[in-house]
Amino acid sequence: MPTNVLGTELKCCCRDPMTGFYRDGYCRTGPEDVGLHTVCVKVTREFLDFSVLDGNDLVTPVPEWGFPGLNPGDKWCVCVTRWKSALDANRAAPVDLEATHSSALEFVSLEDLKAHAL
Repeated sequence: MPTNVLGTELKCCCRDPMTGFYRDGYCRTGPEDVGLHTVCVKVTREFLDFSVLDGNDLVTPVPEWGFPGLNPGDKWCVCVTRWKSALDANRAAPVDLEATHSSALEFVSLEDLKAHAL
C-alpha cells in the first residue's frame, strides 16, 4: 500500500462521492495520472470558487467521467499543483494528511500541509 505524507499507510479519502484518479477512494497516483491527484481535501466554497476561476470547474457534474460535481464539505483528491496554487492565493482547502499521498511532498512542504490539516 502507498504511504501518506506522515509516512504511514495511505488512508481512504472518500467513497461518497467516489474520488481518486482511479475512482477507488484513494489519492494514489501512477504514470497515467498526469495531474497528480494526490492531496485529499475537504472542499470549501472559497476553494471551489478559486478552482472555477483558475480553469478547473469542480462544481459542475460530468457524468461521463463519473464526476458528480462537488459541494462544500465534500472530500476529494485534488491535483497537488492545484492545491499549491490555491495555497499561494490564500484559498487552500483543509487537508486530510493521512489520506494525502506521500508524493505530494515533491511539490509542497509538510509544514504547509500541516498548517492546513483538518
